[in-house]
Amino acid sequence: MTDTRSLRAVPLLAVLAVLALALLGVLLGWRLPTASASPASAGTARLAALADDVTAADGHRYDARDHTGRTMDAAQITQATDGTYLAVYHTLLRDGRFHAAVATSTDLRHWHRRHDFGPGTHQASLAADGRGGYVLAYERDPENHIAVRGYGDRAALLDGRADRAFDAPRTLSRCAEGTPSITAVHGKTIELTGHYRADCDTDRQLRATLTGFRDWHATPDRRLDRALQTWGNSGNFGDRAPVELDGRRLLLVEGQRWRGDFGSWRTYAYDPVSGRADRLALSTHGGSRAFANPSATLLTDPQGRPALLVSLFIPAEGAAPGEAGQLVYWRKL
Repeated sequence: MTDTRSLRAVPLLAVLAVLALALLGVLLGWRLPTASASPASAGTARLAALADDVTAADGHRYDARDHTGRTMDAAQITQATDGTYLAVYHTLLRDGRFHAAVATSTDLRHWHRRHDFGPGTHQASLAADGRGGYVLAYERDPENHIAVRGYGDRAALLDGRADRAFDAPRTLSRCAEGTPSITAVHGKTIELTGHYRADCDTDRQLRATLTGFRDWHATPDRRLDRALQTWGNSGNFGDRAPVELDGRRLLLVEGQRWRGDFGSWRTYAYDPVSGRADRLALSTHGGSRAFANPSATLLTDPQGRPALLVSLFIPAEGAAPGEAGQLVYWRKL
């Protein structure tokens, strides 16, 4: 989801137009594609069983904020080798710009912001590079594009001292490419996913590789698009994040039923092997309905147990009282 700000309600005329189109569809016998009743795979079913019920989590926090009160929108969380938790996230500040930041925590509830990456940075994703350092990717505006930065070690990350930098050209859309997620780092090659503004109209999924912080190649991920369209989504397809569960590589991904309606964002578990997705039946304490910017991480929880952590943004349009903003929760394995 490119913008985590609340939007105004859809105008009445637009609502009437949608209803009229739906009635016409019924009269003409139009049918939306429907998802299978069976799970996409055993992996997606397992992920849903762990993530669906927030009330059954071993720990949670709604409206997550850092120690200065900044909202931690679209937070992605990982764990350093010493057990410290790292979060990258963004906040819309008074300058009217998004600012991505990195924060640390020892309990997953309280976060200390360590560095602000500057105005026009958002939708951040962080991954260890396997050599003691980190790779950070985020969407950068104006002229929205994917930016990638490399840091020699954790201290350099927390100080914002990048020693490698690349700003990707837009090759799939002349309007916007962004919402990156780092899926793997293999030596000099970084694998990412993201979105592009197809026909400068609607966000669709992409896959990309960056080699040597120099060579960039991006292609549409139409297979993932089709999996989300099967659920009747006609709006934007945005953030997604990989998670490996029980040896299976899966994706959590967001899909929007209707473009412009932030209350219609839903979260899906996608299996790249089957090419199918399950919609998560997320249940919060208050009954929120809309969920965006999903990510999941396997880590050791504050009690020292293996756990699955899930991070979701709850838009105001679909939030129960007191639940809007970033939700972080975890469940032991």
